[in-house]
Amino acid sequence: MNLSEIRKDYSYKSLDINDVTHEPFHQFKIWFGEAVDSEVPEVNAMCLSTFGLNGYPNSRIVLLKEVDHGFVFFTNYESEKGQEIAANPKASLTFFWPELERQVRVTGDLEKVSAEESDRYYFSRPFGSQIGAWTSPQSKEISSREELDQIQKSVEERFTKEPITRPPHWGGFRLIPFKVEFWQGRPSRLHDRINYQKQSNGEWKISRLAP
Repeated sequence: MNLSEIRKDYSYKSLDINDVTHEPFHQFKIWFGEAVDSEVPEVNAMCLSTFGLNGYPNSRIVLLKEVDHGFVFFTNYESEKGQEIAANPKASLTFFWPELERQVRVTGDLEKVSAEESDRYYFSRPFGSQIGAWTSPQSKEISSREELDQIQKSVEERFTKEPITRPPHWGGFRLIPFKVEFWQGRPSRLHDRINYQKQSNGEWKISRLAP
C-alpha cells in the first residue's frame, strides 16, 4: 500500500465568515443537526485529548452527551483520563464528520458537572450500562475477561437486593471552551477555517484562518 497515493479532494460545501452565528455553541448545534440529518455514524463521537501524567498528550474517543455553555461527557473519575484531568484540567475535543467533510476542534478547561447532572444522566442509561459503571475498574490492569465477568456477576447480585445508585467515582465533565474552530474541506486543500476565540470581555472574536 502506497499511503502517499491515498487522497480525496473536498468539494461538498463551503464556509464563509458572514454565514456563521455570533457564538460557537449555536454554530455547533447547527452543524451537529446537519450531521444527524445526514445520518453520520456515531455522530456524537469525539476525540478527547488530555495531558498524560508523563507529560505526553493522550487521546481517546468519548461520547458527547450535552451542549450548553460547554461540552459534556461522562466517565470514571478514577480512570486514566480522570486522573489526568484531575492533575491538569485542560483538554481539547475533535469532531470529524467525513460525510460532510467537516471537522470541529474545541480547546478549553474542564470542570466536573454537578452531582445532580451526573445522577440525571446515569439513571437515564440502560440498566446494563449502570451495572457496567460499577463493574469496570477502568484503566486498571486485570488478569482476564473472566475476572471482569465475575465482578459484573457480583454487582448484579448486589443490586437485585438493593436499589442501584450512581458510583461515587463516576460522573461528568464539562469542557468550557476558549477556542472553537470550524473546518470545512475545500478543493486543492484550500479549506475553509473559521475560528472563534473568547475575549477577556466574554465576547467571541470570529476570524478566518489560512488552511
